[in-house]
Amino acid sequence: MRILIVIVSSLLWVWFLGCTITWRFGKVLLVEGMGIRSAEFMALVLFTVGMILYLLWEPIGKWVLLIELALWLTVQFFCHEYFSIFGASPRKIEGYNQCFEGSVKLFPVSTTRLVPDLYHVVLHVLIALDLVLVIVAMFE
Repeated sequence: MRILIVIVSSLLWVWFLGCTITWRFGKVLLVEGMGIRSAEFMALVLFTVGMILYLLWEPIGKWVLLIELALWLTVQFFCHEYFSIFGASPRKIEGYNQCFEGSVKLFPVSTTRLVPDLYHVVLHVLIALDLVLVIVAMFE
């Protein structure tokens, strides 16, 4: 289980790095990075600390990862999925669509419903998967 957690956490770290630096492949924009002076960078630093603690001192590190991943998934839910599921104001939808205008979409953009882009769908799946793996490891 430890190896699986390390693999998924590493994939999540690399994927989330896109919130700090821009992931662009030719003309395809995956995500626009917010830079090192952003809340996203601080989240990346905290996640890095959690990963290092897990690698060096697993009994404590798995608790740190558990708490970080649970909080991170909660924040992501209330910043993204909540509005996708329960709806958002036209202003929120317009702002979201403008912010992620050039990013890769799995589904067409809507003016009536917040539709997450590919980057956020994968990010949220990786966070949830990592969280589930850490929870399962707690009971081994």
